[in-house]
Amino acid sequence: MLAVVVGTVLVFFFWIFLLLGIAGSMERSVGVYPESILKIDFSEVMTDAPSSDPLAGIDVLTLQSTPQLPLFKVLQSLEAAAADERIKGIYLRMNGVGGIEGTALLEELRAALEEFRQSGKFIVAYNETYSQGQYYLASVADRIYLQPEGGIDWSGLASNVTFYKGLLDKLDLKVEVFRPTACPYKSAVEPFILSKMSPANREQMQELVNSMWSTISGDVCASRGIDSVQMRRLTDDLKVSLADEALQYGFVDGLLYEDQMEDVFAELGVESDGGDYRFVTLGEYASQVGADLKNISADQVAIVYADGQIVDGEGYGREIYGNTLASTLADVRKDDRVKAVVVRVNSPGGSALASDVIWREMELLRAEKPVIVSMGSYAASGGYYISCPADVIVADRLTLTGSIGVFGMILDPRDALKNKLGITIDGVQSNTSSDFLGKGPLTPVQRAMVMRGVDRVYETFTKDVSEGRNLPLERVLEIAGGRVWSGEAALGVGLVDALGGLKMAIALAVDKAGLGENYRVVEVREQPTGLAAILSTLNLSLRTAFTRSDLGGMMKEYETVREALSQQGIVMYSPYRVELR
Repeated sequence: MLAVVVGTVLVFFFWIFLLLGIAGSMERSVGVYPESILKIDFSEVMTDAPSSDPLAGIDVLTLQSTPQLPLFKVLQSLEAAAADERIKGIYLRMNGVGGIEGTALLEELRAALEEFRQSGKFIVAYNETYSQGQYYLASVADRIYLQPEGGIDWSGLASNVTFYKGLLDKLDLKVEVFRPTACPYKSAVEPFILSKMSPANREQMQELVNSMWSTISGDVCASRGIDSVQMRRLTDDLKVSLADEALQYGFVDGLLYEDQMEDVFAELGVESDGGDYRFVTLGEYASQVGADLKNISADQVAIVYADGQIVDGEGYGREIYGNTLASTLADVRKDDRVKAVVVRVNSPGGSALASDVIWREMELLRAEKPVIVSMGSYAASGGYYISCPADVIVADRLTLTGSIGVFGMILDPRDALKNKLGITIDGVQSNTSSDFLGKGPLTPVQRAMVMRGVDRVYETFTKDVSEGRNLPLERVLEIAGGRVWSGEAALGVGLVDALGGLKMAIALAVDKAGLGENYRVVEVREQPTGLAAILSTLNLSLRTAFTRSDLGGMMKEYETVREALSQQGIVMYSPYRVELR
């Protein structure tokens, strides 16, 4: 009885603290006064899509919250700020606990800041140190300042792969891999069967990081007036790591302490309030920017989000559930108010079957309404498959896409169970192949069956890309094989139609539907409701939190391995991420 009483009290206080945490994470309205400066300080996490998780951004162990700010809200806010007479300019002070999820989002935010500058308002940046991603964003500013004892990390891009074959061998875990011979670049399985990169994988990843770094360094060169040859030398020799070096080579405009930024704001014509300057953070300002309520009865352009790994079935959360997204697309198709659809895809793929369920609804939707795909940081493998039916595909230059290929992977734990734990398996069966991965290894018949399925899915994948992209099948086979491409390279080989972000995709949808100026943009968001949904997400959040506390900096590696090993069966999946540090 004592245990029940104590447990009840603990649960009661836990829910009280949890609800307080949720309340603290809600958007709060603030006043925006004349002569205000919009401050982008990364106190929020900028995400590709709104989260369907009611506990998103809340650390359930500490009950501290980091607000999430979806891309579309950011774009709306910067567009509003450009026309808002109360906002004098933007201060980039990127020292918060949040950040940006994905390199392509960084590119889209930078492009939105470039548009803001066209209003004639200033953008200035200041930090004690700049990571490469922070400096890439800061390079759009009119002026960049650095703390006199600070520095810049500017060393180029790298993409490393961790291999687990040695670990699996020590644990007596066997991985059966099934990959079409036509997919030499489909290297998601390599960490489990090799100890280093294959030549094909090394080739594609080298070209990928070269393409992405060319975009990043090229933008910085253009903004800062630095010669590309000199930029290569400065990067190779790590010449701009110290503050005085950054000033010498034109990466920054001055070395200041933060209190001296007040003189900069005064010089830019901002009036202080008794010596203090008024700042409003991006998250606070975004809370002032409401939904598009103009022309409430106007025709709609709907934004549908496909964000996360693709999995089978129905559900909500961090994954894309095939049947759930297909149902959402069907609802949009049947809604007469919606005249065009933008599907924002940010996915490495996943289940081949779930991807095909979504692909079918994309086909049906395109038959009735214009469909524009806007690719986020990655839209690869299954993420590309669900994109290929669109009328137009728009990708950021730093998008990772393609990976047109499939594989099958089966983890066999029998030897590990026997040799490490003393557990054995035995049984009976009605037919020769009834005992699939039971007490013995796969038979030639079973392997042939799996391989037929893999080959069939690859054949379907390439055929559907050929038809969706209006490319000869021979051409698709040349650029497929599981190869990944940057958005810029994908444009050159015909996998995408244009380079740009979500705003460009919306503009194309409006144009395709012939809506002129009389339209509304609406986000289609499926939110789970009720106590069951909260308990489900709470359970996941707790598991993640406790795992993170144990693994620390290895959490990303753990998530990558867990996601990859969950991809058993026949899948369209690409595990690669190339991120600016």
